[in-house]
Amino acid sequence: MTNTISFLPRVSASVVLAATVTAAMPHGAFAETLNVGINSDVTNLDPHRATATTDKALAGWMFNGLVRFPPGSANPADIEPDLAESWEASEDGLTWTFTLREDVPFHGAYGTVTAEDVVYSLNRAASTDTSSFAGDYAAFESIEAVDPKTVQITLSTPVAGFLGLVANYHGGNIVSKAAAEEMGESFNNNPVGTGPFMFEEAVTQQYVSLAANPDYFRGAPEIDDIRYRIIPSDSSRELAFQAGELDLIYGKREQRWVEQTAAAEDTTIDVFLPGEYRTLHLNMTHEPLDDIKVRQAVAHAINVDEIVTFVGPDVGPRGCSVVPTGYLGENCDVGTYEYDPELARSLLEEAGHPDGVSFTAIVSSNASQLPIMEVIQAQLSQVGITMEMNIVDHPTYHEQIRQDASDAVFYGAARFPVADSYLTQFYHSNAIVGTDTGITNFSHCDVADEAIEAARTATSEQEQMASWAEAQRLIHEEVCSVPLFSLMQVWARHDALDYGYELNGALNLAPPITENTTLSR
Repeated sequence: MTNTISFLPRVSASVVLAATVTAAMPHGAFAETLNVGINSDVTNLDPHRATATTDKALAGWMFNGLVRFPPGSANPADIEPDLAESWEASEDGLTWTFTLREDVPFHGAYGTVTAEDVVYSLNRAASTDTSSFAGDYAAFESIEAVDPKTVQITLSTPVAGFLGLVANYHGGNIVSKAAAEEMGESFNNNPVGTGPFMFEEAVTQQYVSLAANPDYFRGAPEIDDIRYRIIPSDSSRELAFQAGELDLIYGKREQRWVEQTAAAEDTTIDVFLPGEYRTLHLNMTHEPLDDIKVRQAVAHAINVDEIVTFVGPDVGPRGCSVVPTGYLGENCDVGTYEYDPELARSLLEEAGHPDGVSFTAIVSSNASQLPIMEVIQAQLSQVGITMEMNIVDHPTYHEQIRQDASDAVFYGAARFPVADSYLTQFYHSNAIVGTDTGITNFSHCDVADEAIEAARTATSEQEQMASWAEAQRLIHEEVCSVPLFSLMQVWARHDALDYGYELNGALNLAPPITENTTLSR
């Protein structure tokens, strides 16, 4: 009997603490079905469209990139070969050449991975017609198949964290060209990758089934299949876990829940990187938030320390910038917005709203969002700001906020951990929602475009850091958003489940289930 919490406590830019793990089960444990409980329905199984946490987990189990984050790591310094066995870069960082592994099979009858599949996949990831991450690939000038096993990528400018764009994450996932062209839009419902598990069946609002890939190039998985059950109710998911019906569940990201659940027998709680950076984005094109004084009032009316106390300092450490904690380029020099309700009231009066203002936020019913927005709503009300909440299910929330339908957007995201990835997707004008190149710039922020772009072409690390710092200063002064905290990943598992590695982080936001993962019941 064990009771374990596997914590990665507060993370700094320079320190990542190792997680505590329970003793490994024997590797030779017999294969079984892994039953996983998740909190919301799957919306997209196409890895180039998978933006929700529920979707990313599945993509991570089905697909590979040219390179990968080793299972259990979210550290760019750990990146290693995946579908590519080797690569080299030119001195100026503009040309990257990858040599592919021999005879890596796709799922089903779609042959083996060739350079043409890689070219197709990366061009697909770079297109707004087929990808939610197209903005990340703006510097990709050309992607060419030199021969069946060699791919060459030419950039228009050096890209910070380039390998993250061709890793097993977001647009870096490689799909079968033949399958994607054959299926068209239905590829979303029939994804074909190269990973340890392959798509079998999906029943809306019930489950997704994956089968072990017996031909996986690293070896056949120890687990036969995965049943990914959709259980929105936290209490129902927890009861199924306690009854032994589930082996692994998406946890409630609250300190109290972590501590209470860890007290159960034969249970391990994994708290790991990356934190999804919680931010309240303020739509600067919608009244009354088009007035900077109103945005300043909102920022000074929010008590972030109270929110962190509510969530728990280990599960939700506070941030200091619009760039998430621990990302390369994070700069805290401009500080945070001080909680000052009197100043907030004064700013509203200066803006011509002595009786207060109101705006509407589309809010997900998800347990990791709604309670925090209720706290923020109460805080704002104390200074005369009414935030009306239109509460919808999580898929509808994602759909509507991308249609520019919300005055304020509470959003949590983890990206490749360099400043450019976050600044580009959330604060560059090319990423403004509702545009052809839109990603997640919900605020319509455009004041830092020049600094963001300058960092990409910087000739030295010092110059790059200075440009990133300038971008963060400009965004802070414009009050495009109110940074809150990093919400760490929280999953619970029975001790019968052995991941087969030490879990410190996972960019796809779920524990990687690999060929070495075992169940011993």
